[in-house]
Amino acid sequence: MKSKTTIDGNDLIITRHIAASPEAIWDAVTNAEKLKQWFAPRPWQITDAVVEPRPGGRFMIVMVGPDGENEDCGPSEGCVIEAEAPRRLVWTDAMAGGYRPNQTPFMTAILTLEVSDGGTQYTARVLHRTEEDRIKHEEMGFAEGWGTVIEQLAEMLE
Repeated sequence: MKSKTTIDGNDLIITRHIAASPEAIWDAVTNAEKLKQWFAPRPWQITDAVVEPRPGGRFMIVMVGPDGENEDCGPSEGCVIEAEAPRRLVWTDAMAGGYRPNQTPFMTAILTLEVSDGGTQYTARVLHRTEEDRIKHEEMGFAEGWGTVIEQLAEMLE
């Protein structure tokens, strides 16, 4: 089953049914070593990750391309706002861990995991401050990138 992407105002929303429990998906999202296995669209890879699933915790990834290129020239440093295992994780790049403001905020991600049809409905809602930021994220390949990583997550767990 493929993921579905929709737009709601300045939000990009991607959903997919995954034949795995919310607990298994939560573990794959919040365990940094597991996150590194699926959260970058291949052949890109995550070379470093920190996930502290608690309010104020870090959500940091370093993504590297097949030729060593680094998206956005450095780590993507974010802050967890909410962590309700195993159903909801919210993080933003507006802040780093410990609620320290970041220089250039771009998005907030809300991940919800709902029991559905013997598995889980995975929904990622990515909020943007402006229409321009949403369009930029679309043009960066949101549907393809996030869709690919959700497929990789499903492959790993199903």
